[in-house]
Amino acid sequence: MIITTRLGREVEVNEDYTINQDWESHTAAEHARWDYLYERQGRVLKGRAADEFLDGVQKLKISEGGIPNYEELSDRLEALTGWRVVAVPDLVPDIVFFDHLANRRFPASDFIRNADQLDYLQEPDNFHDVFGHVPMLAHPVFADYLQAYGKGGLRAEKLGVLHQLARLYWYTVEFGLVKSADGLRIFGSGIVSSAAESVFCLEDPSPNRIGFDLLRVMRTNYRIDDYQETYFVIDSFEALQEETLQDFRRTIYKELEDLPELEPADVLDDDVVLHRGTGDYEKARREERVLLAEKSA
Repeated sequence: MIITTRLGREVEVNEDYTINQDWESHTAAEHARWDYLYERQGRVLKGRAADEFLDGVQKLKISEGGIPNYEELSDRLEALTGWRVVAVPDLVPDIVFFDHLANRRFPASDFIRNADQLDYLQEPDNFHDVFGHVPMLAHPVFADYLQAYGKGGLRAEKLGVLHQLARLYWYTVEFGLVKSADGLRIFGSGIVSSAAESVFCLEDPSPNRIGFDLLRVMRTNYRIDDYQETYFVIDSFEALQEETLQDFRRTIYKELEDLPELEPADVLDDDVVLHRGTGDYEKARREERVLLAEKSA
């Protein structure tokens, strides 16, 4: 079938929304953009990224040398944890996304951001998807966690509670922090693929950093257009897996029915607060938005 992507491309896709990566069609300029982003993140992530993420980068050979060939990358990944990377031209429907995860397939965009989008991109590109997500899939425990999430997503979609489960993905897979012997470290793909947020999430006084609690996370709304106001910190990947491997239908979703939703900056009395943020960044951003609205009025 033919679909029109959010970027306006018309693409023929398979029933599961996958396409041929057509790696040979990537231009020298596109490969150079990947190399620039890879080199920049390599510098920024030293002393900030989780060892498990950095280990995955090395094992999978996600290095300079241009955009990875998904077939070759998948062969290396499959040998470690049974996962493969499949090319897609755009964000895929939820049910398709969960089915891919449940079957140990990670959908990765086939395009890279333009030269004028190196610092911010609204739509996830192949650097976010491959550099940001795939290294953690070389870690057996995290690989199992993401497959379980996919299976849970298929159930949540049928139950009409997908918005609650999506928060778990957002605050772990995309924007998660983990404790280490050397302090807090990054593993969330939305952070490790962003030079600015890699620094902000760990070192800026503005955001809250709160110990992970499953119910707490699944009650909490999130920002999709700016830095997070709260980052949740897991004790370990083993602890994350243990806490989430349960029947959400009979326990978690029932409990959530009686609990109010929370805003991104909220801090509760029973939170394990590792750092209470000043909120200065968000206050400044609100003032900017007000000024812009006044100018455009």
